[in-house]
Amino acid sequence: MALEDAKTQVDQAFTRETSRGLSYENAFGGATSFLRRRYSKDVAGADLVVTGVPFDQAVTHRPGARFGPRAIREASTLQPYDPPYGWDGFDPLGEFSILDAGDVAFDYADVPGVPDLVQRHIAGILGQGPGTITLGGDHFITLPILRAYAEKFGPMSVIQFDAHSDLWPDDDMGRIDHGTFMYKAVKLGLVDPARSVQIGIRTECGDYLGMPYIDARTCHERGTAHVVAEVKRIVGDHPAYVTFDIDALDPAFAPGTGTPVWGGLASWQAAAMLRDLAGLNVVGGDVVEVSPPYDTTGATAVAGAHVAMELCCLALWNRRKDR
Repeated sequence: MALEDAKTQVDQAFTRETSRGLSYENAFGGATSFLRRRYSKDVAGADLVVTGVPFDQAVTHRPGARFGPRAIREASTLQPYDPPYGWDGFDPLGEFSILDAGDVAFDYADVPGVPDLVQRHIAGILGQGPGTITLGGDHFITLPILRAYAEKFGPMSVIQFDAHSDLWPDDDMGRIDHGTFMYKAVKLGLVDPARSVQIGIRTECGDYLGMPYIDARTCHERGTAHVVAEVKRIVGDHPAYVTFDIDALDPAFAPGTGTPVWGGLASWQAAAMLRDLAGLNVVGGDVVEVSPPYDTTGATAVAGAHVAMELCCLALWNRRKDR
């Protein structure tokens, strides 16, 4: 990075003239949009939109994921100096228009109103063409997001990285709980369970509703290549949504989360799996459950930022120039 570049790159979240390109702004200063992308509510013409849902009122244990989007954005400032590692030179920041649309605004005291706001927010972006990568927030937010995606694509394939299946029975569709979002998504027909898969599971589930799963022990014992091959076999070319609960990672790698469970994925395993899923028809994704109050070193936010970057790569991989 040239010294002159460092002097002139200031608050690119507002001042950058193009939505493409790497960023050489000091990582420790400036407005912290995701990957130093331009903040904009005008997403027409963008290829991909990053947005945040700072909602954590559906958690069963430790709150704090409402601060996740802000922490992930801040952690991401270390990343836009170079193309992402391990993607064969693919430079999504240079090749594609990626915007940060900021966070969904909602009344914290009107919890029942949040799902509709999130669904309409995501649907409004999808209706203009771009896909979305959402920064959470607790895992409940994925349910209204999937409602918006299903409206456009039909029942989705979902690739879910998680310690928990989130398939707890709950037929009260108005109840807001991050442990039941996938149960409701399947029951509402938003998800095709036979074409979906859960990865990293290490808590009991009485009924997977026909959804294949690969538990954490299988990931460890059979390796990342086995997991990726199974996912590709199950999902095929169906439109896929990737949701990554940060507690899929072992607490050694991601302590800042609401419901940590030992025996989880190592960060290198998650990175290898995400990169090797390239080629699937990924149309959107999210990273959720980053809870900064329990993230004393910032490691969990760093992991969340890297996951979000990998999701950007997955969503844009099939559209790259040199394909």
